[in-house]
Amino acid sequence: MNIKVKAPLDPEFMPMAVVYRDFTEAAKKAGGQKLVMATVRSHGYVSAFEVTVFPDGTGHDDENFAFVERIVKTLLWTRGGYKIIIAGSRVIADKIAAAYSPGGLREFDRGFMSRVFEREFEVEWKPIGEAPVTRESASPVGRHLDGNRIGFDAGGSDRKVSAVVEGEAVFSEEVVWFPKINSDPSYHYAGIQDAIKTAAAHMPSVDANGVSTAGVVIDNKIMVSSLFLKVADEDFDRTVKNIYTDIAKEIGDVPIEVANDGDVTALAGAMDLNDVNILGIAMGTSEAGGYVDGAGNITGWLNELAFVPVDFNKTSRYMQRGTGIDEWSGDYGCGVKYFSQDSVIKLAPEAGIELDADASPAEKLKTVQDLMKKADRRAALIYETIGVYFGYAVAYYALFYDIKHVLLMGRVSSGDGGTLLLKEANRILKEEFPELDKRLTIHLPDESSRRVGQSIAAASLPDIH
Repeated sequence: MNIKVKAPLDPEFMPMAVVYRDFTEAAKKAGGQKLVMATVRSHGYVSAFEVTVFPDGTGHDDENFAFVERIVKTLLWTRGGYKIIIAGSRVIADKIAAAYSPGGLREFDRGFMSRVFEREFEVEWKPIGEAPVTRESASPVGRHLDGNRIGFDAGGSDRKVSAVVEGEAVFSEEVVWFPKINSDPSYHYAGIQDAIKTAAAHMPSVDANGVSTAGVVIDNKIMVSSLFLKVADEDFDRTVKNIYTDIAKEIGDVPIEVANDGDVTALAGAMDLNDVNILGIAMGTSEAGGYVDGAGNITGWLNELAFVPVDFNKTSRYMQRGTGIDEWSGDYGCGVKYFSQDSVIKLAPEAGIELDADASPAEKLKTVQDLMKKADRRAALIYETIGVYFGYAVAYYALFYDIKHVLLMGRVSSGDGGTLLLKEANRILKEEFPELDKRLTIHLPDESSRRVGQSIAAASLPDIH
């Protein structure tokens, strides 16, 4: 593999962007065969992706599977779906079907998607002549600021609400709450209800409700969310799934839109930049993503980048130690271990920094950030490494998203470390992917910049006409 820039603390890092480039070039030289993979989700929407693989039966079947399995996983977690279609190689399709079968390699992914889409997950083979084609949603969402609107933003540590009249916030409130540790959904219901009714009291009437929330949202329903982590499944289905629409009905039959908070963050950035094709990435407890397309719309895609693979090397020192393995899915090389506080913690021992084993992840991150403020070279190596990771990851994401702007956010990217991270990421694009560098800009918003608030952007989600 020809990698121009090595990650200082992870020289074994095998970026998916380079793996993709090298593999497809080698497959084409070997005569190649076309393979189309697709995911199918609600309303019959289809996301198709075409690659060139080695011809079946030429001694490359295992290589084909290892490569395609990563691409399929990427497509599944960026777009979402209850079905995978593989058109072309029956050999590859059978291997993917086995991986996504009960007890298979990707049993976690299968179960997650089955719950999100409330459908039994399946893998289907088709001949290449019947390859699926992309069919996406084109419904515009957001940027509507007319009328009297409520915008609610549900975070893991605080909830914000705004009353917005003709695009101006006439009232905003931020309240600390603890949704992740409460098992009784009445706690969540009362908190959301109080916020909505408080905002409504500051306007003569309510024309629309917009909600920004952590979790996976399908048709305004909460399918999975860390905010309701402790809520039992039966209570979740009965009370949580429609919690936002049920509360909104209490103040009138008006339009409501519920969207993932990553998407709303990207929308807020799009409104601030007055542009489109924006991928927002937040590095915090995990890696969160959101996307606004070329029409300025939120797409309805999952954008769960924490589960998207960015490192192809499953035998690196970090994988062997277990620090490169996602505890939830059990998978290797996924974004959560590269673009969150987990990445900082993973890299610290390699940099020679000893962290307090009893400290929380947030406290461990702060220790490294404090060292960074003191110009500690060891801390700088951590951020340089994450910057190299990120530059290559952006190039990989660009295969699946049409990107003009990347918004880099979250507490991992704050301070001097974030500045160094950005510098290294830009270096990767310039040296390794110059064509991409010419058309894509990574933004690190400074903390004093005037941005459209998250709850105000949420208020803009529904169209009242």
